Amino acid sequence: MTAPAAPQIPGRFGPFGGRYVSETLIPSLDQLTAAWAEASADPTFSEELDRLLSDYVGRPTPLGFAARLSAEVAQESGRDVRIYLKREDLCHTGAHKINNCIGQVLLARRMGKTRIIAETGAGQHGVATATACALFGLPCEVYMGAVDVQRQGLNVFRMKLLGAKVHPVEDGTATLKDAMNEALRDWVTNVGDTHYVIGSVAGPHPYPLLVRDLQAVIGREARAQIQEVEGRLPDACVACVGGGSNAMGLFHAFVPDPAVRLLGVEAAGDGLGTARHAATLSKGRVGILHGARSYVLCDDDGQISEAHSISAGLDYPGVGPEHSFLKETGRATYLSVTDDQAIAGFQRLARTEGILCALESAHAIAALPQVAATLPDGAVVIANVSGRGDKDIGTLAARLGVTL
Repeated sequence: MTAPAAPQIPGRFGPFGGRYVSETLIPSLDQLTAAWAEASADPTFSEELDRLLSDYVGRPTPLGFAARLSAEVAQESGRDVRIYLKREDLCHTGAHKINNCIGQVLLARRMGKTRIIAETGAGQHGVATATACALFGLPCEVYMGAVDVQRQGLNVFRMKLLGAKVHPVEDGTATLKDAMNEALRDWVTNVGDTHYVIGSVAGPHPYPLLVRDLQAVIGREARAQIQEVEGRLPDACVACVGGGSNAMGLFHAFVPDPAVRLLGVEAAGDGLGTARHAATLSKGRVGILHGARSYVLCDDDGQISEAHSISAGLDYPGVGPEHSFLKETGRATYLSVTDDQAIAGFQRLARTEGILCALESAHAIAALPQVAATLPDGAVVIANVSGRGDKDIGTLAARLGVTL
């Protein structure tokens, strides 16, 4: 298999991506596109971003061999594998989201924007945006579905402590999709002085490229680290996929290497045979959501369907357009695991490696035996631990019948 060709039209990944937004937003999207092209070519900007990622975020994050996890996965899959964990949970604020937020807020300041807004599902992107705004002294407002406000109360409180104003969104399913809708409405109204920090590789151009570029540090580090310890590239890279930023961050550095399998893991929720899942690439169809053409979950009339996952960060009925392109070209493969399997993955990582990961990341961990079974003996696998699990302890305890 050869690597897919780069998109020939700016903002397009084959037939995916583009801009399907109000005309009001086009000038701001053009401004953002030009600003990112200019900033990413400016050594001064790159140096400041690199310094912040090192001194403030805590990069590079470790890539560690998971000996006991590898042994359990090998026993279950019948394959001798060596699993390495890319530890994005060790970033400041506890997830990969801060990589993107620091970069976008730095860019917004360069553009002269004086107000920052964001949407969030699990709350980690909201916390990371509020953190970056506190660092730079900018006001921050975060839109969050009312359902997610309830199940991610810890992160809501963290955002408020950091000085952000949190807007619970009651419309629709009151989850991530609806929070993004409200953030887009705010941006249309206040486009002159406001920058919208989108948290995933979704949305209208240039966001899928911008967020991917800011998260690509994950894969660049992992590529160098695995070559240092193993003397070669991995056989597979595995990451959970909701909108898809942590996965694209890991995958991007390996896309040109067809021998490296790229495996995204979606949320199957209660099962793909039910209506309660968030497996957009596995069960969706091509449509338009939040300004881009990609795979979406929708009914026969094209109306966006309700998504479900125990993890708020994967509870989204769309996916980034570059993931749709990687699926269509066959460069990446997308699996899914259920809520129950994700919980088991969380418990396995805790028991074997002493790591309490986010329920999002637990989907990737849960898929490892399935992935390993398709690989040769001696295979090397990188799994992205996209975030830590503090925020999910209440959800997990309730699901397991434990009173805190």
